[in-house]
Amino acid sequence: MSKITRPLRSVLYIPGSKDRALEKARSLACDAIIFDLEDAVTPEEKPAARATLAAALTTGGYGNRLKVIRINGLDTPWGAEDAAAAAKMGADAILLPKVGSPADLDALAKIVGDIPLWAMMETPGAMLNAAAIAAHGQLQAMVMGTNDLAKDLQIRFRADRLPMMAGLGLCLLAAKAHECAIIDGVYNAFKDDDGLKVECDQGRDMGFDGKTLIHPAQLEVANAAFSPSDEEVDLARRQIAAFDETEAAGQGVAVVDGKIVENLHVATARETLAKLEAIAALNAE
Repeated sequence: MSKITRPLRSVLYIPGSKDRALEKARSLACDAIIFDLEDAVTPEEKPAARATLAAALTTGGYGNRLKVIRINGLDTPWGAEDAAAAAKMGADAILLPKVGSPADLDALAKIVGDIPLWAMMETPGAMLNAAAIAAHGQLQAMVMGTNDLAKDLQIRFRADRLPMMAGLGLCLLAAKAHECAIIDGVYNAFKDDDGLKVECDQGRDMGFDGKTLIHPAQLEVANAAFSPSDEEVDLARRQIAAFDETEAAGQGVAVVDGKIVENLHVATARETLAKLEAIAALNAE
């Protein structure tokens, strides 16, 4: 289980410098928004972007979407001021790019206090230090920065992402071991729904909680992929019912569709139904 119990199926990057994008985000069907002060903002716009984003968050209207601010790195001319400003904006978390070790999160925590932290995992060093980073007491979620990771690894694009599997796997193991949420990287071809679905399905099957997105057109595919399917919900309900019936009869083993159902299967089934309820609650507001 993750420290974040709410759905994170779709995590949309929004430039913190664009009033129009900030306004549109108030009506989008995403579970979380990353308000970006880093890659989406040019160097000359960065100081003004802080004020633009602060005004938007003060106005509000983002409902129960999780609000995360990605600042510039603390090793840049803008990072420290971003962090100090973000700490006053009422965000749910602050996302630090290119985290390489727990010391990077310590440095951010000294500026922002006890606000939950998210870590961009996007370098070979971060992959090797994933367990130590995930163990940081203030870390709530990891976000895969697959574009930067691909650049540093000098890999070629493959639809199956095989060259990146070692890094993805290390971060997944670390996140699950320390109960952090973990969000898959972006899919760059935002008009390619079929390719996006393949990558979302792969990430879901691997254990990611959701996917970061670069365009609102990707929301529907991601939300569907990371939601329990009708078949999964039906199976979960039947597993729970069969197990409860077996327990009440004093028997030890339940069977559903020719397969044994044990405590661990029931726990997974209950998590499936809990996620379904959480998604319904999110959509109702």
